[in-house]
Amino acid sequence: MTDDDLELMRAEIRMGLPPTLPAEAPPMDPDIDRAPRRTPALDAADRALALRNALRYLPPAWHADLAPELARELAEDGHIYMRRLRPAHAMYARPIDAYPAQSRQAAAIMHMIHNNLDPAVAQHPYELVTYGGNGSVFQNWAQYRLAMRYLSEMTDAQTLVLYSGHPLGLFPSHPDAPRVVVTNGMMVPEYSTPAAFERLNALGVTSYGQMTAGSFMYIGPQGIVHGTAITLLNAGRLYLGTGDAGLAGKVYVTSGLGGMSGAQAKAAVIAGAVGVVAEINPAALHKRHAQGWVDEVESDIDRLLKRVEAARAAKQAVSIGYLGNVVDVWEALAAHGVPVDLGSDQTSLHNPWGGGYYPAGVEFEAARRMMTHDPDGFREAVYGSLRRQVHAINRLAAEGMSFWDYGNAFLVMAREAGADIEGEGRGFRYPSYVEDIMGPMCFDYGFGPFRWVCTSADPADLRRTDAIAADVIRRQAADAPDEIRQQMLDNLRWIEQAEANRMVVGSQARILYADHAGRRAIAAAFNRAVAEGRVGGPIVLGRDHHDVSGTDSPWRETANIRDGSRFCADMAVHNFVGDAMRGATWVSLHNGGGVGWGRVINGGFGLVLDGSAAAGRRADAMLDWDVANGLARRAWARNPGAEFASKRAMQADPETRITLPARAEDAVVAAALAGVEWGEG
Repeated sequence: MTDDDLELMRAEIRMGLPPTLPAEAPPMDPDIDRAPRRTPALDAADRALALRNALRYLPPAWHADLAPELARELAEDGHIYMRRLRPAHAMYARPIDAYPAQSRQAAAIMHMIHNNLDPAVAQHPYELVTYGGNGSVFQNWAQYRLAMRYLSEMTDAQTLVLYSGHPLGLFPSHPDAPRVVVTNGMMVPEYSTPAAFERLNALGVTSYGQMTAGSFMYIGPQGIVHGTAITLLNAGRLYLGTGDAGLAGKVYVTSGLGGMSGAQAKAAVIAGAVGVVAEINPAALHKRHAQGWVDEVESDIDRLLKRVEAARAAKQAVSIGYLGNVVDVWEALAAHGVPVDLGSDQTSLHNPWGGGYYPAGVEFEAARRMMTHDPDGFREAVYGSLRRQVHAINRLAAEGMSFWDYGNAFLVMAREAGADIEGEGRGFRYPSYVEDIMGPMCFDYGFGPFRWVCTSADPADLRRTDAIAADVIRRQAADAPDEIRQQMLDNLRWIEQAEANRMVVGSQARILYADHAGRRAIAAAFNRAVAEGRVGGPIVLGRDHHDVSGTDSPWRETANIRDGSRFCADMAVHNFVGDAMRGATWVSLHNGGGVGWGRVINGGFGLVLDGSAAAGRRADAMLDWDVANGLARRAWARNPGAEFASKRAMQADPETRITLPARAEDAVVAAALAGVEWGEG
């Protein structure tokens, strides 16, 4: 960070909108991947409204010059990004003291926003998209400029409110209130449809925040690599009987190396497997290869199959990124009889028509043109590709492969495409990874993707926090009950090896699955370390929304809740409200996320540990609720692991009283129903 860059960043943040209209947009790096054009169905009145909505951010003196340019953006991009207002300063997470702020909490939030827009981290940074094809931090660059200015000006007695990226303003509050409250995509339910989203997003009135994009908590592919590694290890134990041996000599095939899906290759190697990950976008594949997340790159299908067989025979832990369509990989594996042990899919099928899935048989650039110029044809090509993909997966599954949906709406979209994916009752042929693995083995016991960021931006601080967290987990594991001992040992092994696995991209961040008690103990230890000067700056705590309590998503996070309530969103909403009440530094609530618009409600938080007693108090209270909420809901659904964890929580804190279910005997229920005349209806 040069002095010139530092002063430019500070000046641009303080000014908000520039005093005069810039002559042109800053230059764009041709190596940075650009978002595909959006395809909203707008009539003439909508186009005029979208332009008026954008111009209201700008001084009237600029309108005549800028309106034609913004209209062209709407026509060419399907969205108004206000590219001319993109700041000249570089986007990356600087040390907290670099930010111009009256509030240290606000400076920490600026650190997190910059990480979400770092080109090394973000998928389409020029379009303010962090991951998932459409997971946005803000809708346009005017929103970014205004929000950052507000953050630089705010005190610890104010709260910034963001409506889908729009900075509504600064409002009086108090030091224990959140500094920022974020909502993304909140809709009247009748209008929570993909078509409505495309139109309203083009109008600039709603946004798709994904999970950690719009909540400023993204830490690159590391954000899910621990969960992915746990999923693979436990899939081996559950489906293959591997025990503690890992996945040496086992083949795992999947797709996607973009944002969150980029974790899959690294996780496969950590688990000891031969990991094959197909990626159609060369920019995404080469980015992950350059960052060390993919070991090898292959573009020839025959060489790929030979390499897989050689690695299997040698029991080599290796990740191979295949540049091409995953459907071709599945079909080649099936046609040549190559055994596959574990299979999944993590293409962004929550965004199937906007670049989240590319159909087989269509070259990458041709597909991008097709989705813009022939959307109906593109839709049919995607459906046909999904039918082919499922057919090949079914062939391999018949030969012994265990397959699961990795949570990005693969099963839902395959059903919509008419693929042979139906299972018993109302379900699917294959489970989601939460249904069999993550839900009953982790979430029900309170384990989830806790994370932290060292705002000093010093790798030495991250190393120190790794050691602190490892000490906490080690003490927990020493006397852990049988029900959770394996999880504790897996998590301890993870954090002890974290630095060696070279997972940092962007901010100095770490992911660690921890339970109800563990998160609170780690937070307390971190806060003491900051207070004593053993860590050189505040630590931001957070988590993925994909957690014990944070998300209501019937085909993912709540897939193993079987009392009928997996389609209800009370848990995520109460998490958002309860975290805000108990001291979170910022909170967020989103419609959308990994499985798509209208199919999930999810929320998250950020909490700044500055070494103060107040920060310690807030962290203990907030982290207690953040996990206990989900434990109570899962226990009420009669999930045995959650009942066990809820009883432990009540034993640890007598002020916690959770309503536990009574269990009805099947014979009693059957007899009662048989004794009633139900009629025809």
